[in-house]
Amino acid sequence: MTEPLNLDTTYEDLMAQKLAGVDPSLDTREGTSLIYNATAANSIEIIQMLFTLKNQIDLVFADTAPREYLIRRATERGMKPYEATNARLKGVFNIDVPIGSRFSLDELNYVVIEKVEFGKFVVECETSGSIGNLFLGPIIPIEYIDGLTSAELTDVLIPGEDEEDTEAFRTRYFNSFDSTAFGGNRKDYKDKVSALQGVGGVRVYRAWNGGGTVKLVIINSQYDKPSQALVDSVQEAVDPLSEQEEGVGIAPIDHIVTVFPVGETSIDVTLNITYQDGWTWPDIESNVFQTIDNYFNELAKEWAESDDDYTGVVVRISQIETRLLGVDGVLDIANTMLNGAQSNIALDQESIPKRGVVSG
Repeated sequence: MTEPLNLDTTYEDLMAQKLAGVDPSLDTREGTSLIYNATAANSIEIIQMLFTLKNQIDLVFADTAPREYLIRRATERGMKPYEATNARLKGVFNIDVPIGSRFSLDELNYVVIEKVEFGKFVVECETSGSIGNLFLGPIIPIEYIDGLTSAELTDVLIPGEDEEDTEAFRTRYFNSFDSTAFGGNRKDYKDKVSALQGVGGVRVYRAWNGGGTVKLVIINSQYDKPSQALVDSVQEAVDPLSEQEEGVGIAPIDHIVTVFPVGETSIDVTLNITYQDGWTWPDIESNVFQTIDNYFNELAKEWAESDDDYTGVVVRISQIETRLLGVDGVLDIANTMLNGAQSNIALDQESIPKRGVVSG
């Protein structure tokens, strides 16, 4: 009996299987025999059918499905990719500008949506996504505003986020099977708070200030310390201060939730660098700063994505030295010190590293 075909069967395997069942006395030479030619044509059709079938199977399983079909599969669990959001920034003006007035900076436009105090407003980027976080500085009114002589974006209050990446969404889908979010358990808080605009991660601590209290420590979606505006926004969404314990927000009734920003621990870095010929510290300073910032940002992302809320990240000398060896102008590096000591620094569970003074 012929063995059943599997979806990975090749054309060559299929031809060998078919020709093996032909009477040896018959001509099966390639290109000259009718049997070979007929078998080849039939095998090509079968291989095409197997390919189509395999492709269809890949579409419906979450580990291989492309974005469209992954979304359809995840919908069965009530999940969908996080949508892109619009950055909100702090706008500083010499006068009170009208709500709804629009400004431009390079290729982006912004609209004034809320007054904070005299001359200070919340401004929203009209283009969704992380691009709205990138630019600060003077902005130009799209329409004339009488008395306006200065207008500037000074800070990102709530970062804009890009639409959730396919692989990140796939990971979140599979992670949803590991633990179940329910009625204010840890998973529920993490899922719902992380889904709020501008939040990159959250750590949850029970009974931090007595029974029924919950402490949330958040980091923004750029893996930096969040602004007070973002902290206030999350507090309002989770458990408004004016109605705490009432179950008005995300938090269940009887939960008293307080939201805090992740702390920052300043790390001074003292470097002992051997330079390549012709290079000095001023030549490499900015690249060194960027390299250290990138490493600290990786640690902040690790903090945000960790499942262990009670373990802090570790700033390692070896990691800093390894990365700095890739900077142009650096020949060698040794005896690096962090905060004055030649040892790694383990941060507390609610802090991320921030570059302090760097000397080379």
